[in-house]
Order: sequence, then C-alpha cells, then structure tokens
Amino acid sequence: MLLKNRVAIVTGASRGIGRSIALTLANNGASLIINGTNLDLLDEVAEEVSSLGHQCFIHSGDVTDPETATKVVEKAIDQFGKIDILVNNAGINKRSSTLDMDLESWQQVMDVNLNGNLYFSKAVLPHMMKQNYGKIVNMSSTKAKSGHQNAAPSYGASKAGVNYLTRHLALEMASYNIYVNGVCPGPIETDMITQWSEEYYQKVTSSIPLKKLGTPQNVADTVLFLASDMSDFITGEIINVNGGTYMD
Repeated sequence: MLLKNRVAIVTGASRGIGRSIALTLANNGASLIINGTNLDLLDEVAEEVSSLGHQCFIHSGDVTDPETATKVVEKAIDQFGKIDILVNNAGINKRSSTLDMDLESWQQVMDVNLNGNLYFSKAVLPHMMKQNYGKIVNMSSTKAKSGHQNAAPSYGASKAGVNYLTRHLALEMASYNIYVNGVCPGPIETDMITQWSEEYYQKVTSSIPLKKLGTPQNVADTVLFLASDMSDFITGEIINVNGGTYMD
C-alpha cells in the first residue's frame, strides 16, 4: 500500500495507459478523481476502483478547457480536502507529414498534450504548496527526444514541451516539497496497435532491443514509483519506458 491515504487525480483515465495508472494507484491505496471524455468508460474504471475498496469520483471534460482543470480540482478538495498526486496522462497523437498537417491539427495536439498539462498543474499547485507536498507525473513520449516518421511534428513538439515544463516546475516547486517528473513510453501494446498490419507489428517489435512491446502496466508501475515515497530524491527527471529503443 505505497499510496495509503493519498489522493490522486488522473487525466485521460478511461482506457489504455490511463486506465492502468488509475487502477494501479487505487490498488496501492489511493483515492481518486478521474477525468476523461468518455463517461461510460470512466464509469467502468470507477466501478473497478470501488471494487478495490477505494473511493473514486468522476469528472468528464476536455483538458483543453482550463475550466475542466478548475472543476476537477474543486471536486477533489470538496471530496477529500487535499490533492497529493496529479498524473497528467491525457494525450492525442496525429500522424502526418509537416506539409500535410493543417494548422488546426497542430493546435489541437498542442492544446491537449501540452496546454492541458499546464492547466491541471496550475490548478493543483496552490493546494500542494499549502500542504508543502505533492507529486506530479507528466506523460511524455520518446518521440520528444528523437525524430520519428510515424508521428506528426506536432506530437513530438508537444511532448518536448511537456519535458521542459516538467523540469521547469520541478525546479520552481522544489522548495515546497513538490516533485515533478515525467515518463516517456516507447512502443506500448494498447488498442491503437489494432490498426497495425502484422508486417508492421513485427517490424516494430524487432527494432526494440528487448524484442517485445511494453504494456500499459509497465508504464503504470513507473508512475506508481514516481508517485510514491520511493522516489523522494528524484525530481525533474524524464524516465524512459521503452525496452531500450531510446537510451539517454
């Protein structure tokens, strides 16, 4: 029970990595406020959390709207009186070349992946500063660190922004005992791979030094480490969870 009596907010918690993060935090003692845009899927996650014996409240809403962050944080304070952990997991990906990418698509990816992180961080920080404690974990990507033809430039650029925001907040908030770190997943086996051909699946797998895709649980376990007391001398770090596809 690494997170006993802790309260966590998880964005993008309805499926895939976000769902695994929410359930892993709950399984380790945390009470939750979960956010996403699919209310039916959020209800399913909340039911699973409740079956583990922990409270879970839902607030559906788009992270690109600053008001969503405000309302989620208000709900957390109303229900639990504090916020210990924020996991900024919500994100989207687009696949196109620079010339084929329209500006609306660029802005949408930036709004979700980068601006959403900023809105939620700004909303929770005053409460974390007041209690002199907090853990923020931002979801990035190895595409923030190296170019990749299978992602639009907006995706890598937005995640590179997440990496800088993570380090900036870590430095700015260190005196308040607030830890800010990031996670850079590589190829992860989520429902998105159903779009892959068998040939492409084999190509991706063979390019990974460990010769296998990661799982949402692999990412969730890393988030758990960063959200727990085990990481109490780590801040401003961006941890790769990618089977060795990118090493730094």
